Amino acid sequence: MAASAARCCCLALLLVAAHAASNFKCPDKDGVFEDSRQCDKFYECRDGVATEKLCPDGLVFDPLIRKVNKCDQPFNVDCGDRIELQPPKSNANCPRRNGFFAHPDPSICNVFYNCIEGEYTEIACTPGLHFDEYQGICVWPDTAGRTGCGASEKKLKDGFTCPKEAQADGNGQAVAHPKYAHPTDCQKFYVCLNGVDPRELGCSVGEVYNDEDQKCDQPDNVPGCEDWYKDSPDVKPKPKKS
Repeated sequence: MAASAARCCCLALLLVAAHAASNFKCPDKDGVFEDSRQCDKFYECRDGVATEKLCPDGLVFDPLIRKVNKCDQPFNVDCGDRIELQPPKSNANCPRRNGFFAHPDPSICNVFYNCIEGEYTEIACTPGLHFDEYQGICVWPDTAGRTGCGASEKKLKDGFTCPKEAQADGNGQAVAHPKYAHPTDCQKFYVCLNGVDPRELGCSVGEVYNDEDQKCDQPDNVPGCEDWYKDSPDVKPKPKKS
């Protein structure tokens, strides 16, 4: 009885798919074309005959992309009125089998999952950034607009707090995320998100922070840090830019 019911169900789905494809009228030329209502559904037309197909779960169809495979991440595609999607094939960590997704714990905003066919890889944003699921990238917290994230510490473990006085640029305008040199470590520096939330960051190995230019630089260009890597024979200084 169960096997018979399953066969009937599969037959019904095939009939629905065949009916949908039969309602789609192929253009004069062969190719792949979007469905008018479902963003992850498309039709492959050969000799005027339409075959209904679906993107892998989590991806959507982009009729404008020039690649042969026109299924892409949702944040790269403007679906317009094509708001319907196939039922998700989710698991504990992947809401859909493919895509970039925020950590399931809403208080963890700096970690996200990259899901490929239901297998996930956990990725952490650069310190100080939050994952924005709508853009699929890590951005500053005020841009991500996430709520319920872990409370930001206003004071770092080494005692650093953001100065109350706003830092100004060369035009006298307040700097949104001012930077400050570390007092004892030439390679490290601080960033104050929105001027109030401190984060400790570091330059690449071989470079030190130049407080005057507000960027990572060669040790020879930063007074007091010329010999920062002298006890690290494996670290070779990068060639100076001409």
